[in-house]
Amino acid sequence: MKCIDLSSAIQESPEGTPDFMKTEIMFHSHAEGAAQIKALLQVPSELLRNGEGWATETITRLGTHDTTHVDAPWHYNSSIKGEEALTIDRLPLEWFFGEGVKLDMTHKGDGEAVTVEDIHKELENISYTIHDRDIVLIYTGRDSFYNTPEYIFRGCGVTMEATRWLYEQGVRVMGIDAWGWDAPLNIQAEAALREGKPGIFWPAHQADLQYCHIERLVNLRDLPPSGFRVSCFPLKITGASAGPARVVAILS
Repeated sequence: MKCIDLSSAIQESPEGTPDFMKTEIMFHSHAEGAAQIKALLQVPSELLRNGEGWATETITRLGTHDTTHVDAPWHYNSSIKGEEALTIDRLPLEWFFGEGVKLDMTHKGDGEAVTVEDIHKELENISYTIHDRDIVLIYTGRDSFYNTPEYIFRGCGVTMEATRWLYEQGVRVMGIDAWGWDAPLNIQAEAALREGKPGIFWPAHQADLQYCHIERLVNLRDLPPSGFRVSCFPLKITGASAGPARVVAILS
């Protein structure tokens, strides 16, 4: 068995990261741990191996969408088909472990649409048929921009129609190695303002479907088109719109 890590690291954000995207972590040393043990339990450092106590960390700032994460339907809208949208803690665990398929869309430019036709063509290229509860991963190569200022502006966009088609095949979890499932926000905003009507901005997110996508994946280049399983269990955060996830591809 071989495992390929498809998750970005949770780490302190580089200089210049906008406040709304920042991750901040406090690292507490072994010496601090020894002092804490002495204060709490009166055990002096001489009774600890090498005089060291426990090392710990405190994540002081981490948005649920600010690392590799699974979006819940609640992120898209408060209701889906007239019923309350599901939050991350209420989703079936069975969704998050299944057969994976990688669809290569690296030929698509920033903001360019990934259509139903594109998906059909790639499935034909790799001789694969989508099955119920497959986990479909869109490979764009945009993880090469991760931790750079331009990352948020890079990526193609999966159309609402393509998202609906995948859902109709039984797919409930789909992912992408870019900042978002839809096109970059600046491109969507320009189109929405130009058209002046709803349905242009965030169309795939707001497709009125109880489904999930994984965003900010990495290392999809290392995967074969199929023949692997994906584990992508999100953190169980009560009432949340998303959960950071350790996404792993398992090849046998």
